[in-house]
Amino acid sequence: MTAPDLRGKVVLLTGCTGDIGATYLRALTAAGADVVAADLADGAEQAEKAGADGPGSAVFTRCDITDDSDVDGAVRLAVDRFGGLDAVVNNAAVYKALGHKRPLEELTAADWDTVLRVNVRGTWQVIRAALPALRARGGGRIVNVASVVTRTGAAGFAHYVASKAAVEGLTRAAARELGRDGIGVNAVSPGLVDDEATRAINDDGYVANAAASRSLPRAMRPDDLVGAVLWLVSDASAFVSGQTVVVDGGGVFV
Repeated sequence: MTAPDLRGKVVLLTGCTGDIGATYLRALTAAGADVVAADLADGAEQAEKAGADGPGSAVFTRCDITDDSDVDGAVRLAVDRFGGLDAVVNNAAVYKALGHKRPLEELTAADWDTVLRVNVRGTWQVIRAALPALRARGGGRIVNVASVVTRTGAAGFAHYVASKAAVEGLTRAAARELGRDGIGVNAVSPGLVDDEATRAINDDGYVANAAASRSLPRAMRPDDLVGAVLWLVSDASAFVSGQTVVVDGGGVFV
């Protein structure tokens, strides 16, 4: 199976600087997409390299997805630089900054507010900002990033689990509302990815146990997510909407 041809597609990717986001960025440009890569951290060098490797191109913009002016600016950049917007990949989220897992009674209201503000409200803000540009192109694709923890529970991460469950709910609600505009909305639900962020907040035993529990018993890498994301961004999934695609090596069945 070859990667979808995304030449001529313009994609807004949020959260482009972590291991997973950087993998998405390289995959999108390799498939031919022109990408506006947005993040709070500096991703200019990554965007430049991805664009140089082509055949698609990339431009970086610093963006807080909970700031309307930043998000509007990212969409405007897509229109001004590339002529429009065809797809959004909502990858930005609070994860590594959560630190090690804690019982729910030790979480604070500030902990909850931060996670829900970024992971849920921020995702909605990006969708809202992108709608005029997507509608101007006659429709498009929105891919939100959830997590398999919505099915496993992931003890000690109650606020994160709740936020990703809300992302799945938002995905379904948006799919119902936006389908009339030709906009498909779906989510990808990754399992535990063995990357720098995961290892910063989990010990080696936790990561190894996750790998052993899968039907495909190995560590999950950022590259394992690429096929699902590219498919959902492409026209090949044009009649798929409101769905959550679990990519976790067969750890959970839905």
